[in-house]
Amino acid sequence: MTTLTVSLPTFGAPPAGGWRGLLDLGRVAEDAGVDRVVVTDHVVMGPNTDAYVWGRFPTPPEAPWLEPLAVLTGLAAVTERLRLATGVLIAPLRPAALLAKQVATLDQLSGGRVDLGVGVGWQREEYEAEGLDFAGRGRLLTDTIGACRALWERTPADFTSPSMSFADVYLSPKPAQERLPVWFGGTLHDRMLRRVVELGDGWIPIMGSTVDDIRSGSAHLREAFTGAGRDPAGLSVQGALPLVRGADRRVDLGRSAAGAPAFVDAGATDLIVHLGALCPDGAGAASVLQELASRLATEVGR
Repeated sequence: MTTLTVSLPTFGAPPAGGWRGLLDLGRVAEDAGVDRVVVTDHVVMGPNTDAYVWGRFPTPPEAPWLEPLAVLTGLAAVTERLRLATGVLIAPLRPAALLAKQVATLDQLSGGRVDLGVGVGWQREEYEAEGLDFAGRGRLLTDTIGACRALWERTPADFTSPSMSFADVYLSPKPAQERLPVWFGGTLHDRMLRRVVELGDGWIPIMGSTVDDIRSGSAHLREAFTGAGRDPAGLSVQGALPLVRGADRRVDLGRSAAGAPAFVDAGATDLIVHLGALCPDGAGAASVLQELASRLATEVGR
């Protein structure tokens, strides 16, 4: 089944009603038939936003960014079915044991609805602000999630890696889900492939990835899953649904949804859209999301 994920605006200008309006948007998304909401992450911002390589950075450095796990905790309290995701959480910026505890707590409070999307980020200043080595961020990501897996899945837990180690420690409660899904975000190079296969459950392709990129990447991942003795049917792959605009610059939901089958055929199991692109201040979100969910159900059989 293809799922629909909606990215909520947790940075820049708040939605209608202030930041608490995010809780209303979560309820709206659930009622509209959206499967998952996702929020993004920055802990601090440096002044050099021109280091962002995917186009113009969406905010000035002084703009607000809400902490994603705190936001998802609020959303957990006002929804019942909606899955709660980060996309992506810059996991190396959090101590592994604390991150494992926070995520397990959120999974318990939400009744097992967390999807943890993680990545390394792009900004040197965030790592320097926490006394971390930006050049070693990839290794630190792998070690952080490896440590979380150990703490979530073993009692007592032990873990040894180049950047952290512990032995005979207990983390309780465990996540509500038997296996908490971890999605890795980024380009599917060899190290990323190993992370997804050894520690993960899903892949979030880098921004700007095409249908062909997703087709190639998902094929490599399915092959690697099989080679590792894992069922490739359990792999999740996200595709960013391109939004088609009409002459009036408004999003044409019908033409946008018509692009979904190409991504699903390429191996995407989840389609993501950004709420801010559909309705910048959140106004009218209910009708827009209901129509989009309905059109996608027709196109790809959600």
